[in-house]
Amino acid sequence: MNDPIVRLPVGEAAEAAVDWLTSTFSWLFDLIKTVLSSAYNGLDGILTAPPFWVVIALLVALAWWIRSWKLALTAAVGLVLINMMNQWDNAMHTLALVLIATAIALVIAIPLGILAARNDRVSAVVRPVLDFMQTMPAFVYLIPTVTIFLTGAVPGLVATVIFALAPGVRFTELGIRQVDREVVEAGEAFGSSSGRILRQIQLPLAMPTIMAGVNQVIMLALSMVVIAGLVGSAGLGSEVTRALSSINVGLGFEAGLAVVILAVYLDRVTSALGSRSAVARARTTTSA
Repeated sequence: MNDPIVRLPVGEAAEAAVDWLTSTFSWLFDLIKTVLSSAYNGLDGILTAPPFWVVIALLVALAWWIRSWKLALTAAVGLVLINMMNQWDNAMHTLALVLIATAIALVIAIPLGILAARNDRVSAVVRPVLDFMQTMPAFVYLIPTVTIFLTGAVPGLVATVIFALAPGVRFTELGIRQVDREVVEAGEAFGSSSGRILRQIQLPLAMPTIMAGVNQVIMLALSMVVIAGLVGSAGLGSEVTRALSSINVGLGFEAGLAVVILAVYLDRVTSALGSRSAVARARTTTSA
């Protein structure tokens, strides 16, 4: 093994930074843990308390309303299969984690994407940070979150938010920047304020691209939630971890198949939501 000419203690500096944050802002992290735990337990209770067929009926009805009876039928078959594999409760734990992590990520990502689209300096600062977040191995996010929040659902949630945040920012910025400049100038010519142009011109025209970003956030959140099973997050991730530790091929396949079914359902539903926007319908009508 070749020794470096000069070793930079980057890892030690990162560890010291995490230790300083943990000791200095322990009150803040305790508050975040309490809020996230309450939100997760509440949504998890809503999803797991009713009989499974009630939740399936609601999810199938949502798919039918948003897209078509074909998606509803596919969703029904997939969700019933999850129940028949005895993975229903784990799937609902995972769905609760994904929905909360996605909501938090979008609350941060969309305003940040709007700000980056309207300010080149902000964009220049945000882009390398997003590059760092997207290329860092997913497992690395779990280490500081476990140090700060210990084990359970919260460190998994925090790591998932960080991991899934980047595409939401990128797609929002891209969508707004792609809005025709002449349309924006027309709004300015009529005396519209910056906020009104954003609400009534830029966001509606950028909505298909933003929804594509929402879809990517959900997919990344689902993949990270499974990895978060390593730090004690409940759900299908814990089942995959248990199957890996016991070399249980059957359990691993069932949990993995349940993850795939949830991923397909969430992907189709969010894609359909994007196609229901006024701009997407207008584009479809024009191309037809």
